[in-house]
Amino acid sequence: MKIDKKLLSLTSVVILLPMLLGCLFWSQLPESVATHFNLSGQADGFSGRLMTVFGLPVFMLLLHWFCLFITSKDPRAGNVSPKMRSLTYWIIPLVSTFVMISIYGQALGYFVNQIMILNLLLGIIFMVIGNYLPKTRPNYTIGIRLPWTLYDEENWVKTHRLAGKIWLFCGISIFFNAFIQLAVGLVIILTLVVMLGVPVMYSYWLGKSKQR
Repeated sequence: MKIDKKLLSLTSVVILLPMLLGCLFWSQLPESVATHFNLSGQADGFSGRLMTVFGLPVFMLLLHWFCLFITSKDPRAGNVSPKMRSLTYWIIPLVSTFVMISIYGQALGYFVNQIMILNLLLGIIFMVIGNYLPKTRPNYTIGIRLPWTLYDEENWVKTHRLAGKIWLFCGISIFFNAFIQLAVGLVIILTLVVMLGVPVMYSYWLGKSKQR
């Protein structure tokens, strides 16, 4: 699968745009900026102003390029649905932009509910992925890539149909918990366990049943 150079350029610019915002408010930003928050919304990680404004976007840009490079080298990349392919281009730029804006807002003294932002982002991402998972066929980079799914298309299809429903439901749960904020850490951990564990166990059971 060839990389869409125009889309790559556009998404790369989106990732770097927060640099301009950081330069605009440079003098108002503190020397040490809170850049990491725990599941209670408390800052537990700090970075220098230079690292925050320039280092974080550059890191996200390199991560973006790496993910697209790996995806493009997948010999089965043609099996990835067009919408899921578009998602691989936009997920890091959009998440990076929202995260950087929330970091700047916090640093400039505005009230930013980091827990709400985290839950909203995760909820939306999981819902979108859950919607597209069933449309993706066997490949080596996107989906539940296990020996018994990669080499058995029936197993892959059934597993991803179930996974799509689970991811969609878990995404909705996390999204609405952004407003309730009930046991946020526990809810996120439990949903991740369900989202990953249930499809894997189901696909394994399908594989063993077929062998018998």
